[in-house]
Amino acid sequence: MARGNKNEPEDDYSAKLDMCLTDGIVKTGSGVLIGALTSVLFFRRRRWPIIAGMGMGIGLAYANCEFELNSKKKNAA
Repeated sequence: MARGNKNEPEDDYSAKLDMCLTDGIVKTGSGVLIGALTSVLFFRRRRWPIIAGMGMGIGLAYANCEFELNSKKKNAA
C-alpha cells in the first residue's frame, strides 16, 4: 500500500536522520581534508592535525544533528 501522506512523523524523522548522516559524512570528510592540508603545509606531515580535524567535523555534525532532532530546544529559545 502506498503512503501518500508525506507529513507523517516517521517520514519527518527519517528525513532528519538522512540529513544528519549526510552532514556527518561531509563535515568529517572536510575536517580530514583540512587537517591533511594543514599537516602537509605547516606540521611536516604529522598525524595529529588530521585526527583533530576529523574530531571537529564529527563534533560539529553531532551538535547540528542533536539540535535538529530535539525540536523542543528550538521552541524554547
